Amino acid sequence: MKSDTAKTAVLQEETRIFNTPQWIIEHSNSYQWMKNKGFKTENEMRKWCSDNYIEFWDEMARTFVDWFKPYTQILDDSEKPHYKWFTGGKVNVAYNAVDRHAHSEKRNKVAYYFVGEPVGDAKAITYYQLYREVNRLANALKSVGVEKGDRVVTYLPMIPEQPITMLACAKIGAIHTLVFSGFSSGGLASRVNDAEAKVVVTADGFYRRGKPLPLKPNVDEALKNSPSVKKVIVVKRTGVSVPMTEGRDVYYDDFVAGQSTKCETVPLDPEDRLFILYTSGTTGKPKGIEHAHGGYAVGAAQTTSWVLDVHDDDVYWCTADAGWITGHSYVIYGPLILGASSILYEGSPDFPDLGRWWSIIEEYGVSVFYSAPTAVRMFMKSGEEFVKKYDLSSIRILASVGEPLNPEAYMWFRKNIGSDQAPIMDTWWQTETGCHVVAPLAMTPEKPGSVCFPLPGMNTDIYDEDANSVPLGYGGNIVQTAPWPSMLRAFFRDEIRYKKEYWDMYWQVKPGTYLAGDKATRDKDGYWWIQGRIDDVLKVAGHRISNAEVESAAVSHPKVAEAAVIGEPDEVKGEKIVAFIILKEGVVEEESLKKDISTHVRKVLGPVAYPDKVYFVKDVPKTRSGKIMRRVIKAKALGKDTGDVSALSNPEAVSSIPQIN
Repeated sequence: MKSDTAKTAVLQEETRIFNTPQWIIEHSNSYQWMKNKGFKTENEMRKWCSDNYIEFWDEMARTFVDWFKPYTQILDDSEKPHYKWFTGGKVNVAYNAVDRHAHSEKRNKVAYYFVGEPVGDAKAITYYQLYREVNRLANALKSVGVEKGDRVVTYLPMIPEQPITMLACAKIGAIHTLVFSGFSSGGLASRVNDAEAKVVVTADGFYRRGKPLPLKPNVDEALKNSPSVKKVIVVKRTGVSVPMTEGRDVYYDDFVAGQSTKCETVPLDPEDRLFILYTSGTTGKPKGIEHAHGGYAVGAAQTTSWVLDVHDDDVYWCTADAGWITGHSYVIYGPLILGASSILYEGSPDFPDLGRWWSIIEEYGVSVFYSAPTAVRMFMKSGEEFVKKYDLSSIRILASVGEPLNPEAYMWFRKNIGSDQAPIMDTWWQTETGCHVVAPLAMTPEKPGSVCFPLPGMNTDIYDEDANSVPLGYGGNIVQTAPWPSMLRAFFRDEIRYKKEYWDMYWQVKPGTYLAGDKATRDKDGYWWIQGRIDDVLKVAGHRISNAEVESAAVSHPKVAEAAVIGEPDEVKGEKIVAFIILKEGVVEEESLKKDISTHVRKVLGPVAYPDKVYFVKDVPKTRSGKIMRRVIKAKALGKDTGDVSALSNPEAVSSIPQIN
């Protein structure tokens, strides 16, 4: 019966199909490659690339990355699950992201349009200027003893010094570890100590909703028991007064003063580590995901080109914070390797009002816009007043990341931001994968809410628990049946956990199968629908139902902005469905509306998905990337310990969840 426990039937069928305008298709990078190769259809192209993935990634590596020394072997799989890509070569991400552009016709092209949160605080940074600043910091880091393999932690807001620090580390072979500036001192301390960081780069403070807030005191608190840290570099961002420890702390401007604007980039083995990024597990201590220079550079650049369809004349904007993998891959490395011009925005989407993002798109002529479903639903909730004030006609491509983009959010995003013509690249991937894995291309006919199909070069499938590929109309565990260049290389100093978490489940049957930890279903047409984490599944009266599917059905009610769904233990059914509902602006909370929402879900999904209880809340706990933390919601609702909530974007939301039993 094992296989029954892993299959999840598709309760709701989406029949709407949206085709991309022909001019966008023919302009797209992926379509042009397909035509040049002589493929007749997208399906033919996708299948060939995945069947011949080693040959495919060889071409992508030679197309998107310059190598100091050519590699002699594309893939070494002799030590599964520790795969090595592009062995025998020499490479460096920093050279590809900055150096080569600074010495080409792109030297005076804008790399970043920095937009600070204070209105009017903006500047353009060219590739040549970026190159000089990266070199100055790289030389300064070397002057205090930072060497190849040393770890440098950054704890910064979204300001230019963030990518500069990352690139300076990469240039000299140091390993960077970014900690999101919204983390508490405890979250920072655990990461600094686990990585045994030699240097921490931070800022005096940052702006939030118009106010300068101190950041440096968090570092002082975190480093009370961090003997590995020898230097703390402090960027003067806000001018707030902060304590400075003599001998350890130095202001950024003083640190780089007098340093040469020239610095040799270190040729590295493709498997040399570029960064460690800590990602929260379901429980327990954060996992330090390791990524390597060679394969990561290829994956980030290729998907920025093919999925996000970034061209040389685009102004591109990914709204993610650099502290997360989306920021690493699609704010920093992917667009810079392509030599693109990007927006780097420091502040909130709703300051000074809900028109801030749209005003930036209009002012800079943003043509490719990549954001999160949480943000889209926030704007949906507030209406269209602020969107209509701005000219968003420059938008050609929209994209989404972080969690499933439910059909209602897809339609709002497409209509109001994409002028009813821009395709939406709804992407599924992970910190561990390094780049997009399942997503549409510009040419792909889209279904609202679906991530469409595994990408060319990826061998991604859905397995039941016995390692069988599930049939159409069913769901199971997302797996990778073959390696890919940007895959994680290890957990930092935790080999046992690395193997157990990702490789052990199917090893006896199909060794080398990567378990992603997420579930998905395939509908009758083969389109993929992400269902959330493997442990996010409801067990109601003998049926397994995806939390995300019930949430999507609830949000399709005209008065609902967001929904979070959990299961409450029940002796008869196994679990009862409990829904926490955020209503749209101006909607009155009425008892009769609760039943109306439950009835609506039943109508959409069937009687098995009927929510027995509905609660109205102002917010639900989410991660910084926008994922609903159902585990925390369930613990709070059932009166159990919620654990450490410091990594949440809105820890105050936990207190608003009522106890239900």
